[in-house]
Amino acid sequence: MSTDLAKKRKPKVIRTEGGQLEGKRTRLEGDQCIWRKPVSPRPQVRLFSGIWEPICFITESVSSCSLCFFSYFHNVSCIDGNQDSKMYSEEAEVEARDPIRDYELYKKTCQDLQRLMAEIQELKSKGGKDSAAEIEERRVQSCIHFMTLKKLNRLAHIRLKKGRDQTHEAKQKVDALHLQLQNLLYEVMHLQKEITKCLEFKSKHEEVDLVSVEEFYRDSPPEISKPEITLNEPHQQTLARLDWELEQRKRLAEKYKDSLANKEKIMKEIEIKKEYLSSLQPRLYSIMEASLPVQEYLSMPYDQAHKQYEIARHLPPPLYVLFVQANAYGQACDSKLSVEIEGDVGDVKALFKPPEESQDDESDSDAEEEQTTKRRRPTLGLQLDDKRKEMLKRHPLSVTMDLHCKDGSALHLFFYYLMNLNIVTVKTKVTTTSEVSTAISAGDLLSPDSLLSCLYPGDHGKKTPNPANQYQFDKVGILSLGDYVGELGHPYVWVQKLGGLHFPKDQPEHTVTAENSLSASHMEKTVKLLRTRLQSRLALQKQFASLEHSIVPVSSECQHLFPTKIVSRLVKWSAITYEEYVNFPYTKYVVEAGLAQDTDLCFFALIERGTAKLHAAVVLNPGYSVVSPVFSLCLNWKGEKNGSNDDNIRAIEREVNVYHKELWGPKPGHQLLTNQLQRLCMCLDVYLETETHDNSVEGPKEFPREKMCLRLVRGPNRVKPFKYNHPQGFFNHR
Repeated sequence: MSTDLAKKRKPKVIRTEGGQLEGKRTRLEGDQCIWRKPVSPRPQVRLFSGIWEPICFITESVSSCSLCFFSYFHNVSCIDGNQDSKMYSEEAEVEARDPIRDYELYKKTCQDLQRLMAEIQELKSKGGKDSAAEIEERRVQSCIHFMTLKKLNRLAHIRLKKGRDQTHEAKQKVDALHLQLQNLLYEVMHLQKEITKCLEFKSKHEEVDLVSVEEFYRDSPPEISKPEITLNEPHQQTLARLDWELEQRKRLAEKYKDSLANKEKIMKEIEIKKEYLSSLQPRLYSIMEASLPVQEYLSMPYDQAHKQYEIARHLPPPLYVLFVQANAYGQACDSKLSVEIEGDVGDVKALFKPPEESQDDESDSDAEEEQTTKRRRPTLGLQLDDKRKEMLKRHPLSVTMDLHCKDGSALHLFFYYLMNLNIVTVKTKVTTTSEVSTAISAGDLLSPDSLLSCLYPGDHGKKTPNPANQYQFDKVGILSLGDYVGELGHPYVWVQKLGGLHFPKDQPEHTVTAENSLSASHMEKTVKLLRTRLQSRLALQKQFASLEHSIVPVSSECQHLFPTKIVSRLVKWSAITYEEYVNFPYTKYVVEAGLAQDTDLCFFALIERGTAKLHAAVVLNPGYSVVSPVFSLCLNWKGEKNGSNDDNIRAIEREVNVYHKELWGPKPGHQLLTNQLQRLCMCLDVYLETETHDNSVEGPKEFPREKMCLRLVRGPNRVKPFKYNHPQGFFNHR
């Protein structure tokens, strides 16, 4: 009990005004000690195990008081009464201490601890009454050894931290030197390429096909050949050969003038003969009229048009109107438009047989039906399938319209008439003279389902334009005609108008007749739109093949819109679905504004320069290039930036989307998309090169400034100059 009280009791410390510790030693339990002013000025510390440690002032032995040891290591004041306070720094002590000696001190301290622990164990095992003081003394010594180990542990951690810092500094220096080496190697490679270009340079005179040296000395006069000089000097010989070539071309130019004069004389003679032949034309017409019986006898092709008109008599009214108006427009305005009728007239006659003729056949089959009805009955599902097929039945005759373009490609349109629904459908097919490169992202450009979609705004061809058809569908269980367009064709509204059909929605009529005036008023505009759609899709397919190979094709007519050097490059171009486009966070405002519809074509582009990556989501309207594409941007560099949180990204989107008329290029503007992508690369260069450089980072800039700008930023939004001026070659603000 007394020992517990002695442990809890604290030493009494008396402080004076000077900050020194005063007091007298009292005999306490546990042999504790207190501070007091020493009698003699000699230092009361000694070197114990390699470390200066305090000694109790009363016992003159190693102090067992933790307060004495703590006060020494934290240097509250000098023991001899000096009032000058000194701060203790272990980091400075690490520089002065030897790690090997500390390691030896560590081993010695561990050995002493083992020895003291063994002695304490031995004294406790004996259990003598006089052994308590010895145990307490060894316990104090063990505590001092533990504090020595803590001291060594802190010093070891400080040494480890300094070693890591030195290693990190050396590594940074090595990285900086390695980066400089790479820059020098790149400059060497660039200089080697320039030297190779200079060595491989070909002069214009090498393209000129000169006469041989033997022929030159044989035919040229001595004042041009100068054999006494040119035989020994190749340079003078080449100059002399060029002079001889010039002399020969002058002579040929004179001969050309004489030939033109002779040509004019011959042309006059030809005109005289043409006048004579033109007088024979009326006679030839009379001969052709007299030869009509011969043509019929020999089945000459002149009668083919007459046969087409004979077959046209069996066409349904909408297809007849379409055939007549398209044929008339082709003969009058468009020679590359051809119209034909396909199908068998016999099937038409069999389809519209009088019911009296088919009564005999039905009576013959009545007996067989009576026998089979007892065995099986048609289910309701089979009856509905038969009714659906009957309702969706097409007329046996169809009209084919072929639109040919200048490049040899053609758009084939197959028009069908659904008799029970009273609507006209169309199927498409595209043929080209040469094999078109098949790009993965261009898979839907020439597909029949999307080629003619939205030829007129909002006309996607998935629903029937006849309001009366919905009541017919409800009877046979058809939800929508869109499930059968792959087999029947698309019932576009413009197709109905070409057939002269008009279905008013406010006052639906049961019987709609085909009108020639309606077809004639829409024929010219629709044919032009069809040809424009085909040309634009073929141009897009070629461009997509280049974009998938990370090449942005720019024609020579549009080179002035961009600077000579653009470092940013297109890395990826792929087609995405409308759902994927909507899920992008930076396309939300485009969808909310109604600029993106599910009928549009959506694509994704990735443009990179160094560590900067620019993501672009593109909406391509089916009416391209009349309707320009819409770009939504997101830059991943020093964070994620888009039009909602960065004014410069919004300015780049404005340069691409708003000022698209500058990128139209030559008519009909099929290069708009590639020019927009090229401007996007150009604006990314300006954005990165005008960014402020962090001087705390060693090494060269990641994006050196190569573009010339009048002002780097302008206005409170700090907008950068993205407008390129071609003649001067600099960038400025709009």
